Amino acid sequence: MTERSAPHLKRRIGPGLMTAYGVGVMVGAGIYVLIGAVAGLAGVWAPLAFVLAGLVAAPSAFSYAELSTRIPEAAGEAAYVARAFGTTFLPVLVGLAIVLAGTISGAAVLRGGVGYLTALVSVEPAYAIIALGGALTVVALIGVFESLAVAALFTVIEVIGLILVSGAGFLAEPVGPALPAAPPEVFAVLAATALAFFAFIGFEDLVNMAEEARKPSRTMPRAIIASLLITTVLYALVSFAALRAVPPADLAASQRPLALVWERATGQTGEGWGGAGFLSAIAVLAALNGVLAQLVMAARVLFGLGRRARPFAVFTHAHPRFGTPVLATLTCGAALVAASLALPVGALAEIASLVLLAVFAVINAALISLKLQSPAAPFRVPMLVPVLGLIASAGAFALSLAQRIA
Repeated sequence: MTERSAPHLKRRIGPGLMTAYGVGVMVGAGIYVLIGAVAGLAGVWAPLAFVLAGLVAAPSAFSYAELSTRIPEAAGEAAYVARAFGTTFLPVLVGLAIVLAGTISGAAVLRGGVGYLTALVSVEPAYAIIALGGALTVVALIGVFESLAVAALFTVIEVIGLILVSGAGFLAEPVGPALPAAPPEVFAVLAATALAFFAFIGFEDLVNMAEEARKPSRTMPRAIIASLLITTVLYALVSFAALRAVPPADLAASQRPLALVWERATGQTGEGWGGAGFLSAIAVLAALNGVLAQLVMAARVLFGLGRRARPFAVFTHAHPRFGTPVLATLTCGAALVAASLALPVGALAEIASLVLLAVFAVINAALISLKLQSPAAPFRVPMLVPVLGLIASAGAFALSLAQRIA
């Protein structure tokens, strides 16, 4: 495979904006509903499950950090595999898998966000999906800096919402003892950890923005590691505060668990702005943030594939003024809206999770190969890191696949 000559994307993103992008795409809309499911499995040990999930994600995140400095390109995963194994088919397959995962993940988040929106505003869901998907595609076309600035604003709002819920939970009268009376059930916590792991998916999106990062050898590792650390701490705090105010069984039974935490902690009920309605509004913004992040990422991967494989060369055009991949963005936006209209959230999320776990295994193997070929790199991690990442992602893929087949 040879790279094709094409316009380059503009380097406009610093570490702060890149970190905000990473936090936003990981937090997304997931934590607003995921906490209930995790609490249902792990009970009062849900915070431990989130911390363990962050530790499981860490090796792959560190592997991505090194790879992003070795090969700072759009379509990062495809470039890593091509450099590591020297094949043609596998890099294209991995790149297309990332485009697929990003598109269907964005579709799942868009559909879920519209569900929150229809609880606040009377609107036909299909029309809302088309309107919001189209508007976000336009934002993504205008420019990556503008797209990430919008995403950063949404990230700030959704993090403020989580902090408010955490504060309310910590100030509420505790519903149980400060420390659990019994040790955790190992298998229950492991099951909850496997579920919580999917709340951390998103750090891999950052590497596909490396071609637009200023000083990528410094910006990328800082952004990837910082976003993972911030998200882990935030999830642990939110889950601990939630369980302080609401019993695990009640959280697990609720379709809006963090709104329930706010209501129990403050005594304010209802969907009005005096109650927990503002959390539904924040969940909509979080969903829009997640959709925009996935759309921007998938378009960059498609752009990068166009420079590496002739059948995708049509996607290599970058707008002369905005510096964005026009056709790639329009294609991914249309596919995202179509998938959101066609498939339920659960099916979309399951497909995305399986695809990404398989990709993580391949990427960790690619870093092992590259480190054996050339140990030097602008940012290096020990060989043990990608080995652990390969074991963790392959094991999680096998367990997830077995659960879905059973």
